[in-house]
Amino acid sequence: MSLVKLTIKGISYSQTQNGAYALILNEVDGDRKLPIVIGAFEAQSIAIALEKEIKPPRPLTHDLFRNFADRFDIVVKQVIIHKLVDGVFYSSIICERDKIEEIIDARTSDAIALALRFNAPIFTYKNILDKAGIYLKVNPLENEKTAHDMDEVLSTPDTFGLEETNQSGQYTKHSLSELHDMLDGAVREEDYEKAAKIRDEISKRES
Repeated sequence: MSLVKLTIKGISYSQTQNGAYALILNEVDGDRKLPIVIGAFEAQSIAIALEKEIKPPRPLTHDLFRNFADRFDIVVKQVIIHKLVDGVFYSSIICERDKIEEIIDARTSDAIALALRFNAPIFTYKNILDKAGIYLKVNPLENEKTAHDMDEVLSTPDTFGLEETNQSGQYTKHSLSELHDMLDGAVREEDYEKAAKIRDEISKRES
């Protein structure tokens, strides 16, 4: 079976499952999206790895694993989403130490959080993408129903925890210097969802 390389498109709040998020993976050489429901902690960990400017004062679980692996010369080479059963994705982490390769089973959310920290590529098999992949905004006429169904599951796929801020505009009244101070404070307090919201407001103003 042929492998298909994926990149991370974004994370959004799942409107169908309370406290859950949807991780959106994008086919590198195509237009299909692969949505995967993940927990809030894993979503936060992935979001922090994506946002390079947010540095936790203490290592999160996946950062600790990276530090542990570095200490013992273990390298994550790649992640493969290898199975889909009853809507649940199964993944493998391909590791290497002393030129010996090992395969470790993992939850997909954990595997991807680690792949980001090791700059490791993410793959899935073509048959899984054929089964669970979704075309989004490619042909509005042919895919109108698909896009509508997708919207019922996902909010904006490029955001994580930003919907409230976009609606209420609670940070628009602050100056840039105040926002930077608030961002530093949120990171110190390890409130990463708040930090992501503030960072988004800063990015809008500085773009």
